Amino acid sequence: MDINEGWIQVLSLFLANAGLIIWFRTESRNDWRHMDNKLDTFMREVQEERKEFHGRLERQDAEFKAHLLSQHAK
Repeated sequence: MDINEGWIQVLSLFLANAGLIIWFRTESRNDWRHMDNKLDTFMREVQEERKEFHGRLERQDAEFKAHLLSQHAK
């Protein structure tokens, strides 16, 4: 094996590793974006559910107060 073959092997290993590193970073970024989108969707759903829950609580409170007032009036 002469010197040129050795450098070709070193260069090919370097390029293969560099390609893998770039590919891994791209996949990692895609995974993070995917998880961020899932988290955003989840947070919107939780926020909407919280609003609905508080709406139901307010409605129940108003009904309870109306019931107390009608009982007090009798």
